[in-house]
Amino acid sequence: MPYPQELVNEVLEYLDSGHSVREAERRFGVGCESAARWRRLRDGILRASRPHPVKYPQDTVRLALGLAYGGHGFGLDEVAVMVGVSAPTISNWKSWYVEGGHMDIPEIDPGETKHLSPDGRARMTDEELEEYIHKLELKAAVLEGTVKVLKAEGIDDLSNDEKAAIVYALPASFAVTEALPEVGLSSSSYYYCKAKPGRPDRHGRARAAIREEFALARGKRGYRYIRQRLREREDPIVVSGKTVRRLMAEEGRRVSYAKKRRSYSYYAGGISAAPDNLVARDFRAEAPNEKWLTDVTRFSIPAGKVYLSPVIDCFDGMPVAWSIGESPNAELANSMLEEACGQLADGEHPVCHSD
Repeated sequence: MPYPQELVNEVLEYLDSGHSVREAERRFGVGCESAARWRRLRDGILRASRPHPVKYPQDTVRLALGLAYGGHGFGLDEVAVMVGVSAPTISNWKSWYVEGGHMDIPEIDPGETKHLSPDGRARMTDEELEEYIHKLELKAAVLEGTVKVLKAEGIDDLSNDEKAAIVYALPASFAVTEALPEVGLSSSSYYYCKAKPGRPDRHGRARAAIREEFALARGKRGYRYIRQRLREREDPIVVSGKTVRRLMAEEGRRVSYAKKRRSYSYYAGGISAAPDNLVARDFRAEAPNEKWLTDVTRFSIPAGKVYLSPVIDCFDGMPVAWSIGESPNAELANSMLEEACGQLADGEHPVCHSD
């Protein structure tokens, strides 16, 4: 069903004011695809009626593929101007014929390319030469916009917003239609990015309320509290917790948490470097008082906690000496060692291993 021209004009004015085609669909009751098509048709990106696809001769396909991908030194845009087809068409031919296995890259006789060489451009007609120069000027303008406007190293590293800024900054002599393929941007993405600055912030009211509630909480409450406070306002603002957390981060509202104090620990760390492991997990002994093992063990009894510090002989597994105390301190270990060393005979020097 054809739409009245008055409705089409109203939809286009609504889109130009920064609204999306989805919003236009909900407001005017027209399809989003129709609204997008009307805008492209007005801007010259879409033809009023699509012509039948052109069927190029096989010789043209062979010549274009051979020149572009046969190692003759021609770029895709240059070949497009030479044979009179678009660069995307040649790229599609490569995907269909070469990569699809229907044809190998044709070999072109150097004699066939002599009149197409850079020196042979002088033989172009005025119309062909003017079109070729126009394409080169467009490439130069796009690269200049990339370097000077955005200070970037290349088109591929740019976002869609930056590519749209390049197209918008081009001179008026270049149409949007021909500039978009040069930067690798679709028309829908271009108009979406172009309308961003004028688009209202859907969370503007929530941002203001978050700043207010965060200030009232003196910056000491997190996103869960702020989310609940937004829902309890006279004019409630219902947003998800993730949205509140994201908006708080964008507004720089971060909670400063006090550092958690470490719990008390009686272990203060080693006061010197650990000695070498002389036992090396070999707990066998050939004679008494050759290898000793010691450690401190804690027991819980009705009267409280007690600590046992024994020394065990690896020869027979019997305790040589031990001490018991209410605290695992140096006095507990030293008293046990003094008692054990007091039982050594002359010439006995055991290795005492401990964790």
